[in-house]
Amino acid sequence: MNGRVIAGRYELAAILGQGGMGQVWTAYDQRLDRRVAVKLLRPDRVAGPSGSDAADELRRRFVRECRVTAQVDHPGLVTVHDAGSDDDDLYLVMQYVEGADLADHLAEHDPYPWPWAVAVAAQLCAVLSAVHAVPIVHRDLKPRNAMIRPDGTVIVLDLGVASVLDSDTTRLTHTGSPIGSPAYMAPEQAMGGAVGPYTDLYALGVLLHELLSGDVPFAGSTALGVLHRHLYEPPLPVRHLRPEVPEPLEALVLRLLAKDPQHRPASAQEVYESLRPLLPAGGTPAGPLDPTRPFLRPHAPWPDRAATPAPAPVPVPVPAQLTHTTYSTGAPASRPDVAKAVDEVKQLLSEGRITQAVDILGGILPAAAAEHGEHSPVVRILRKQYAATLMDDGQFRRALPELRRLADDRSAEAGPADTQTLQFRYDAAQCLEQLGEAAAALAEYRAVLPYYENTYGAPPPDRGRAFDIRHRIGHLLLAVGDHAAGRGQLQALLYDAERAYGPHHPLPQELRRQLTHQRHVRGG
Repeated sequence: MNGRVIAGRYELAAILGQGGMGQVWTAYDQRLDRRVAVKLLRPDRVAGPSGSDAADELRRRFVRECRVTAQVDHPGLVTVHDAGSDDDDLYLVMQYVEGADLADHLAEHDPYPWPWAVAVAAQLCAVLSAVHAVPIVHRDLKPRNAMIRPDGTVIVLDLGVASVLDSDTTRLTHTGSPIGSPAYMAPEQAMGGAVGPYTDLYALGVLLHELLSGDVPFAGSTALGVLHRHLYEPPLPVRHLRPEVPEPLEALVLRLLAKDPQHRPASAQEVYESLRPLLPAGGTPAGPLDPTRPFLRPHAPWPDRAATPAPAPVPVPVPAQLTHTTYSTGAPASRPDVAKAVDEVKQLLSEGRITQAVDILGGILPAAAAEHGEHSPVVRILRKQYAATLMDDGQFRRALPELRRLADDRSAEAGPADTQTLQFRYDAAQCLEQLGEAAAALAEYRAVLPYYENTYGAPPPDRGRAFDIRHRIGHLLLAVGDHAAGRGQLQALLYDAERAYGPHHPLPQELRRQLTHQRHVRGG
């Protein structure tokens, strides 16, 4: 199905997950050239044996509910871009969220630090408080429906979908499976009773118990067995499993898991107030995906992005038309056709769809390296195009290691004075400059400048490029605080540029303006 265009605009790229009623895909908004997430639902599977009338009603309710939930403005909710129907599918277009879902985050950190669990729950309370004020009930709060972003913020997913699938009561599909997630389902929801904010608070209690203990409080081999335990069995207090968990936190979890909604906290706001004394008051975040970061450093930038390369997006396979997969027989897909992938990239770039071109190039590179060898001309051409496209897309941190690898490989073959080697190093310096790493950019520009000035005898002097580098060096010297050296660099460049181009050329005129400005700023 990848390659299918939804609503004439959203091109499906790679499947992220699927269940009995639908799928979630990474996709590309062709109009705005951005990556999005698209959820597809099959009304016939949800409506079951009720027929086409029920499916049509579901379609209408889906669009209506998505419009309502799209009005909820909170940074902890995924942004809804679009919704509607396409052929037999309902589709929901959402913000593409970088990070890890809470279930994977929990699996990677065992045991989960209890301050992290408190921070996650507090953020979820903030979201639920905004949602319940509409009023909307999520009805399917669980780790798979929450994401941890690299800055530690928690994003809640599937708000509109959950509302549509379970607007009044818990129903059984024609397959006998309850709509919703039995492990997180409140007793009143399991019994088909009225749901409200207290229903989400029960699910929050299940989720918090799972974070603290490593497992949900009620598990079983069948959905009905799990629901029965929700109705009749008391939960095991988490301190029996994790003695280091504070007593007030254990007491809060037990209150959230009360069978009777009236015995639970009155609101998400009340839960937040109970969690607030347990939130970290100081310290340093443990690194990316630390959910305490928003409390330790509210609204602070992401330090990880300044210190390390940005994480690559979810791997996107080459579109279906670029492979020879035989789906009908279940045979494995053959190797991607690199030549066709390159043609596809050229077509995308001609249409200005840079984001999609970047992902195809990033996806095809490992396959091309496995087939042709890491140092083959094919891979080098692909890597060169990949780096250039990343720069065009403004992804300088991802482009930088590709350019350095290209420069090293080319230098080993043709020497440090080779024109292509120097171009790769110049592009790498530009990336460093764009990333604000002024000292590193300055060092790189200074290293390549002598080659363009013919100091080393080769290649032939490139006066325009040499002047450009000198100009950049002058600005970088000013940026790192060496004002005297920066002004001296620009003054010397002005002298040489006037001799080469004349006083009325744009470069000397620009340099005179900059030097005049510097004199005014520095008082002469």
